[in-house]
Amino acid sequence: MSFSTSGPLHHLILDDIRGAQKMLSGVARTTAMEGSRHLSSLVGAPVHLKCENLQRTGSFKLRGAYVRIAGLRPEERAAGVVAASAGNHAQGVALASSLLGVHSTVFMPMGAPLPKVAATRHYGAEVILHGTVVDETLAAAQAYAAETGAVFIHPFDHQDIIAGQGTVGLEILEQCPEVRTIVVGIGGGGLAAGIAVAVKALRPDVKIVGVQAAAAAAYPPSLAVGHPVAIDTAPTMADGIKVGRPGDIPFALVSELVDEVRTVTEDELSSALLLCLERAKLVVEPAGASPVAALLSDPQAFRGPVVAVLSGGNVDPLLLQRILRHGMSAAGRYLSLRLRLTDRPGALASLLGELSVLDANVLDVSHVRTDPRLGLTEVEVELHLETKGPEHCKEVASALREAGYTVMG
Repeated sequence: MSFSTSGPLHHLILDDIRGAQKMLSGVARTTAMEGSRHLSSLVGAPVHLKCENLQRTGSFKLRGAYVRIAGLRPEERAAGVVAASAGNHAQGVALASSLLGVHSTVFMPMGAPLPKVAATRHYGAEVILHGTVVDETLAAAQAYAAETGAVFIHPFDHQDIIAGQGTVGLEILEQCPEVRTIVVGIGGGGLAAGIAVAVKALRPDVKIVGVQAAAAAAYPPSLAVGHPVAIDTAPTMADGIKVGRPGDIPFALVSELVDEVRTVTEDELSSALLLCLERAKLVVEPAGASPVAALLSDPQAFRGPVVAVLSGGNVDPLLLQRILRHGMSAAGRYLSLRLRLTDRPGALASLLGELSVLDANVLDVSHVRTDPRLGLTEVEVELHLETKGPEHCKEVASALREAGYTVMG
């Protein structure tokens, strides 16, 4: 694929993305656009979900990886490709390489979730586990490229990658021509940059809003100073957009074409993932749910119709379980209480009977008799309850106090 080169390095035009769309015909799916009644009611305008979590390999990454590898010269293909990733990019490179008959080597951190490692191998890549953090894995992949001549496939900082991701923008305009706002997660910036190039060329009136996890938000400080800066990221469940420094090429495009970059908290991310699962019946990873988190955090800030891009659905089942619990807690649907009871037969049964009447579901009970803070005739009970929401939590705690129980928290 040949891109325009008359401008600066980041010069990318609509024809490049249209060319990528033709290249991806029969390779990448045109993913569904699903309406969300719940989000629409919050925003006060139609909200649609662009379901890239249903893309082949479970994320948009196949698009850019295929376009990048398909554009290699014959001698480059013969040398093979190498990538570094903890998940989505790894799977995109692996499948794209297999489809194009190119050998791929993918470096993954030693702590990468086993389902993602297995999926990457299943798509045909040779997987090498190296390093405990992505930076170490990335350095190993780049060293491998230098030693072997394999072509390093960057996850976001290349024009071919951005052009492939930009095909999502063309599909959005085809599926929802009345769109006025597009909300998309940002890590390195490849997806947001590609969508912005495609959409602003055809519909400059459409607002593009990027979303980052607050714990790994490199774009706001970079935009403030006018160039990419590196930050120290904190732990976040949104590992798919946890990038410490924007890519040079995506940053140039995002700073020019993306109207706003917002951040969302861990509680907002988990609540958004829970909403996608319960209301939309869609399994979405935390990074993919970041646009929904932005809508939930400030629904009146978005002019509709709105399209929220669910960028991926690759989430480890054990992590999903923890996130869902976190999301239910953030939504006020979990209640943890400590109570003091008189240590007599039937006291615990009476307490559980009260909870049954209050329609609170008991998830876990811890019964402590040996704490030195307790009197000789006292026991402490710690309860974890599933409730119907914040108001129900208040009703349960209040009813227990009225029934004579000492509620400590």
